[in-house]
Amino acid sequence: MQDEILFGQHAVRTALKKDAKRIKRLLVQQGRNDERMQQVLELAAGARIRVERVSRQDLERLAEGGVHQGVLVVCEPIRSHDEAYLERLLEGLDSEPFLLVLDGVTDPHNLGACLRTADAAGVQAVIAPKDKSAPLNATVSKVACGAAEAVPYVQVTNLARTLQSLQQRGIWITGTAGETEQLVYQANLKGPMALVMGAEGKGMRRLTREHCDQLVKIPMAGEVSSLNVSVAAGICLFEAVRQRRL
Repeated sequence: MQDEILFGQHAVRTALKKDAKRIKRLLVQQGRNDERMQQVLELAAGARIRVERVSRQDLERLAEGGVHQGVLVVCEPIRSHDEAYLERLLEGLDSEPFLLVLDGVTDPHNLGACLRTADAAGVQAVIAPKDKSAPLNATVSKVACGAAEAVPYVQVTNLARTLQSLQQRGIWITGTAGETEQLVYQANLKGPMALVMGAEGKGMRRLTREHCDQLVKIPMAGEVSSLNVSVAAGICLFEAVRQRRL
């Protein structure tokens, strides 16, 4: 698989903190020694990663016009996790499970945005089926702005079976469906929970829907019938965050 390129202060610092073993090269712009760059250099020293000083033109070429902010890393491709990893993660949690499940989200831009939203909300893992789901790739990493390294992306063989396993652990499964009556603001989103978002347009698959403990919807006042999946996930996740903080 082709190496992945991450650039920008936040994305690079997150990679150094969360997934330094993937980093093959760390490139820093010549002459940049400001406070933010010093933080990058300290993290690199802690991870024993050699720093290469290069010109701004070299960084611009590798970033392909992106905003690199003077720093860029070349990494091994990011990889998703499996069911065994999810089991270990759930066993080791010191707080109530708070998970995001994506059923049929195939666009890497949407996956990246969902990971970024999940990270901001404090979600411990994003779960998706192996088939008919976006893979982790460079596009996902760029859109996620560091969240792809911070939030585990778990791809499972059988999503319905995984939801059943979560239920057996006492995790409440909340699905989103435009045709249901219950608004997301009316639902109880406290406690151990997994929020399930379906693909735009199609929504959740039938079998996924059947494994939900409750269904919620976002009230829509305009002409459009649905929101982008990452926007919808943000609304639902942060309503859960609001309830959990009360």
